[in-house]
Amino acid sequence: MKFTVKIFLLISLFSLPGISLFANDSTGVSFTYKTQRLNNQEAVFIIHARIAPGIKLYSIIPGSPDAPASSISFDTSLHQRMVTKITESPGAIKEKDPALGMEVQYFTDSATWKQTFTLLNTDSLYIKAVFSYLEKKGDEYLPYEENIHFMLPATSQEPQLSQDDAPINEADNKSLTWIFLTAFGGGLLALLTPCVYSMIPVTVSFFTKRSKTPAEGRKNAIWYAISIILIFTLLGFLITILFGPSALNKLASNWIANLVFFAVFLVFGISFLGAFDISLPASWSTGVDKKAGIGSFSGIFFMALTLVVVSFSCTGPIIGNLLVLAAKGNFYGPLMGMFGFSLALALPFALFAFFPSKLSVLGKAGGWLNAIKVTLGFLELALALKFLSNADLSKGWRLLDREIYLSLWIVIFVLLGIYLLGKLKFHHDDELPKNDFGVPYLSVTRLFFAIAAFAFSVYLVPGLWGAPLKGVSAFLPPLGTQDYIGNNNIPSPAIQNTAQLPAPVKYFERMHVLEPEVVKKFGMITYFDFNEAKAVAKSVHKPLMLDFTGITCVNCRKMEAGVWSNPEVMKRLKEDFVIASLYVDVHDIEIPLQEQYESKALGQRIETLGDLNSDIQVSQFGANAQPFYFFIDDAGNRLRQEGYGYDPDVQKFIKMLDEVKAAYAKQKAN
Repeated sequence: MKFTVKIFLLISLFSLPGISLFANDSTGVSFTYKTQRLNNQEAVFIIHARIAPGIKLYSIIPGSPDAPASSISFDTSLHQRMVTKITESPGAIKEKDPALGMEVQYFTDSATWKQTFTLLNTDSLYIKAVFSYLEKKGDEYLPYEENIHFMLPATSQEPQLSQDDAPINEADNKSLTWIFLTAFGGGLLALLTPCVYSMIPVTVSFFTKRSKTPAEGRKNAIWYAISIILIFTLLGFLITILFGPSALNKLASNWIANLVFFAVFLVFGISFLGAFDISLPASWSTGVDKKAGIGSFSGIFFMALTLVVVSFSCTGPIIGNLLVLAAKGNFYGPLMGMFGFSLALALPFALFAFFPSKLSVLGKAGGWLNAIKVTLGFLELALALKFLSNADLSKGWRLLDREIYLSLWIVIFVLLGIYLLGKLKFHHDDELPKNDFGVPYLSVTRLFFAIAAFAFSVYLVPGLWGAPLKGVSAFLPPLGTQDYIGNNNIPSPAIQNTAQLPAPVKYFERMHVLEPEVVKKFGMITYFDFNEAKAVAKSVHKPLMLDFTGITCVNCRKMEAGVWSNPEVMKRLKEDFVIASLYVDVHDIEIPLQEQYESKALGQRIETLGDLNSDIQVSQFGANAQPFYFFIDDAGNRLRQEGYGYDPDVQKFIKMLDEVKAAYAKQKAN
């Protein structure tokens, strides 16, 4: 019901004429801020007010003694940096107010104020002030306050590295290993689909029976397996060449791409459930089959290509999952992923050619293969929701909040359990096997899979009330999107008494719902802007931990749930560090115009928060994977030369935090 209501409200909002997505300033005065560097020693902060017709905004300079006036008060921490008094633009109207009986000074169209600060180009400055202003509307005198929070960024740039020059680091190697192993597992899963499984004995028998000698049959089977590997690996190579690392990573986090992935996985899921079959054009398989002779290696290659084309309806969804996974790796992700997938797919054809007598262990391709296919269909539907959630989070629609997402997953896995028990059937399902008495029975294997599906559904239920669900937290929307949360997020008493940091300001309104649940649970403060976090770190004399992360980053959620949530880790993070969570895939937040620039490292203009954080990670730290943690002091110098990528070893992470803290203390002592 809630999901339907949200969609209706969203459609209504865009459908009604005259509705604006931006609220009008009810005071009649709107403010904008910008900064300008005067030289290497000074910078000016500029406040510009735009005044609505019929409104008089009083100057900060009184027209006469005791006359009403506006005022701008900067935070006391900034007073030592203020070069001169604040200046006001000319053009104020000075006249006698008959109601007050004194001269006043005001603006009617626009006004500008400037304050100069001493500030090196290499430094940033967090500006905090209160603008207490008075306006007159008709015969009414209306006082208001404008709270000013603005980050004046540093302008110097670190030496930039292109992505091609960025070093292959330990995290990249781990990512590649993980992609290979996951892809290999996907290949093994593809072997169990009806399209591939049924072709193994037929193909191997063809080679062994048609070859003149057993040695020739084995040689042909090996070449057949190598051809499968070459075809899939070539596909990965082409994807790598055509798209490259940054494009794939951006594609995986792009909201439009995620909607496309959602639609594709939804269609494949429905197909696996038996609604229809997906296959490549028959002319494709016919064309390659004509060239598939056993007389030459080229003929065997086309036989392998025939397998790839014919089995597409079963392997396509698995390959699609793999490409999305590989898009989150580095430049070699698709190449390594396709190699792992094809290696697993090709192994049985080579092994059974060497041991043809073992073909009998495969048994007959019966209803159990279709049950696997339907099970994969349910899993495809669950994965489709993940991509829809990614798009929803990227755009901030709030259509698929955590409780709605969990409800859909619970229903999907309950239905899967019912199906595995034989109580739910599709048109292409066989009847359950019958025992000696002619009664349909359930195999023990199928029963255990049904138990697993129901158990997983029960495990998800507490999440509707805010339970952390650490086992699957990496795949769920953030806890901040959930309307009702129980008392599971009470901060741990062991780490409550920590120094209070200033509340985050920049981008907080949009980004705070994306905060990991471990951050909310322990009351940890994180910042979403690099320069703001750097300024805070400098003011409180703590090292800064840069957490390069992403909305769609599964390993980031695993680190937060499995490592950050450890009490010893959280105690150190809260007491000893300032944390900046820099999301690289938030592309719906535009950074201020005066902060936009052209990036040599990314080869594009930096306009969004995600682009900015990506450029910082690539150009200043030579990395392009998430999660990735870097530690710097308040001057921007690295406290640890190497970054720290995905590694769920809690003790290793604690040791690293202690080493960084010691390095910072030693630096300050010197």
